[in-house]
Amino acid sequence: MQKVLAEPPTTATEQSRTFTRAQVGMDTPRVTVETHLPGGLPGFTLVGLPETAVREAKDRVKSAIQNCNMDFPVGKVVVNLAPADLAKEGARLDLAIAVSVLGATGQIPHENIDRFEFLGELSLGGELRPIRGCLCAALALARETAQQARLVVPWANARELNMAPAERFVAVRHLNDVIKLLRDPQGFPTPESPAMARNPQLESDGSLNDVIGQHGAKRALVVAAAGGHHLLMVGPPGTGKTMLARRLARLLPGLSDERACEVAAVYSAAGLVRADPHRPPFRDPHHSASAPAIVGGGSNPQPGEISLAHQGVLFLDELPHFKPSVLNLLREPLETRQVSIARAQFRARFPASFQLLAAMNPCPAGRVCNERSCRCSPDQVRRYRSRISGPLLDRIDLHVAVPQVPKNLLLTGERVPELAEMDAVAQVATARAEQHNRQHKLNADLSPRDITSSPPLDDASRSLLSAAADRFQLSARGYHRVLKVARTVADLERSAEITPAHIAESLSYRSLDWESERY
Repeated sequence: MQKVLAEPPTTATEQSRTFTRAQVGMDTPRVTVETHLPGGLPGFTLVGLPETAVREAKDRVKSAIQNCNMDFPVGKVVVNLAPADLAKEGARLDLAIAVSVLGATGQIPHENIDRFEFLGELSLGGELRPIRGCLCAALALARETAQQARLVVPWANARELNMAPAERFVAVRHLNDVIKLLRDPQGFPTPESPAMARNPQLESDGSLNDVIGQHGAKRALVVAAAGGHHLLMVGPPGTGKTMLARRLARLLPGLSDERACEVAAVYSAAGLVRADPHRPPFRDPHHSASAPAIVGGGSNPQPGEISLAHQGVLFLDELPHFKPSVLNLLREPLETRQVSIARAQFRARFPASFQLLAAMNPCPAGRVCNERSCRCSPDQVRRYRSRISGPLLDRIDLHVAVPQVPKNLLLTGERVPELAEMDAVAQVATARAEQHNRQHKLNADLSPRDITSSPPLDDASRSLLSAAADRFQLSARGYHRVLKVARTVADLERSAEITPAHIAESLSYRSLDWESERY
């Protein structure tokens, strides 16, 4: 008699799937969260290369679900984060895991879950806490998905999402709000996002007229603002270098919507929010900043100061006090306008189209370098200046001396008339508009071919430039940068051609003698 083997008993299983996004630099790859309830002894297994903060999500998710008066599965819970070879970091996946668990238990209808992507950290009580990179995720969702999928984010991140399409995200405060949304998407009220509040301090950050004297440095500041050129100011302490630098933002026009969105995305990737997104950023890191802080990086790659200054100004005060290894990292981004970070676990790319503005003293003691008043030896001065490499100096378009302010100006308080600053702002705006109409970019961004293909120089200008190239030992890069600055000076004067006067002014910004012990 043949023995019939009984089939093993089958166990009913439940599955659910939700979508979220990881954060790698400014990229937000899509992550699928799959939940499986096989039954058996209680347990929570999280797979898919989760880091420590992600593995701890099981306790936050369980407490949040129970405190929202919802049922958490009694048996075993298996959650998979796909793709499995992508490392997941942070608590940004909490909300997606909670929704996936609720979907697997049938407490949320499955047909509505696929219409959304979920981002947010959960508190034990179910409140949603802010995360970084929400704007990057919203912009990626709008680019990658043709269907009208929407991103569910914490209410605390809603202000930065004002730069994203309003119909592509929903801001909520609590897990209960997410449950109501998924049960009735049409009936869920869409709250208005908080408006970007203007910071009064930003509107009154000082006037260019607060700086007494320094007409030459102010003119250089206008030229730098008009063409997007890099600027280095050299002078003893107390001459107004830092004041001038901090007032450069008043000369720059506001950012367009497209560029403001680019800058806001960088700040979102760093977990920061700008008070005024259309104002060009101004970053001034301390000279003790490390290489990752300036350039970006870390175990979980984040943008550095040069990326946070994208479409704005990076001000490095006391330039020689920065580590030479840190300063040399600026050389490539100054040319390519972006920074690429390569590590064994990841590759990240950040935008870095910034304008470098630097200030330094002429010697270590910080006094005027001459035999009467400077106590530094010539060898000390040379070592101090050698901390700034020649290739970096060659990439800075304007080198400007900022001398001591005459005593008579300090006593009388003479300043440039107020109308002069208004004229400077108008000149900068007009010059930039002319450059964008002519070449769709600022003069500082012109390639060597672009600048040499512009209207040819006359014989006098060519002779002057040739003599100066020999006298100042200009490199090929320095030669082209002199032409770029001359083109900006011509734009400020609304001249279609570059004249010898424009060449002469441009050369005056490269005339500092770095080999001498004095300026």
